[in-house]
Amino acid sequence: MDLGIRGKKAIVCASSRGLGKGCALALADAGCDLVLNGRDSEVLAATAEEIRRVHKVSVSEIVGDVSAPDSQEKLLAACPDPDILINNNGGPPRKDFRQLSRESMLEGVVQNMVTPIELIQAVIDGMAGRGFGRIVNITSLSVYMPIEGLDLSSGARAGLTAFLAGVSRTVAGSNVTINNILPGKMDTDRLRGGIRFGAEQAGTSQDVEIARQTGEIPARRFGTADEFGRAAAFLCSDHAGYITGQNLLIDGGLYTSAF
Repeated sequence: MDLGIRGKKAIVCASSRGLGKGCALALADAGCDLVLNGRDSEVLAATAEEIRRVHKVSVSEIVGDVSAPDSQEKLLAACPDPDILINNNGGPPRKDFRQLSRESMLEGVVQNMVTPIELIQAVIDGMAGRGFGRIVNITSLSVYMPIEGLDLSSGARAGLTAFLAGVSRTVAGSNVTINNILPGKMDTDRLRGGIRFGAEQAGTSQDVEIARQTGEIPARRFGTADEFGRAAAFLCSDHAGYITGQNLLIDGGLYTSAF
């Protein structure tokens, strides 16, 4: 399917690897020019070169933490009038809520709520003025289903969801959409780290832990960054202009609900 966004400009945050990279690859396949972001310059450069080689689109690289004001300034300088914004950022590590300090709580809220809002503030009026904009926020299944130890990440992402629910309705008439994608257990470095931790805690092997976790998922497997990215690209497409303020679960059926 032609997504109708060839030649559009996209900022994809935290896109050197994992789900962000999956989104970048899918948008490049649709013909979008990209501004990528990551903290590791070597990994980011490798991802950018891979996309240029395979998809023949323009790719700019901005190294840095997307939550840092100077990194945001560089992203927006590289692409001052984006058509597409993919908000993505790492979340706080697993920790019992009793161990969270005020400093760590504020940092978590900045990472997973304040940062995407700041970037949306910077680009949304330009999108509305041009009559096209697609904003996708990568949040988490934990917004719907509590995950032990991820209370801070869950709370910040849920706050972002509620904050943008009203905002999304204010720009829908200008063909600007804001949606959230909620990943479940996706086969990424972060998940693999959790598998290692779970296996160590249980005194078992990683293969046993993988079998246990996939056994809880109706699809009987982990999701991939590729299928996640293609779902994000569709929400960014010309065909998705009547979808806004929504939360798309990509979890293989893990979250049990009829609505």
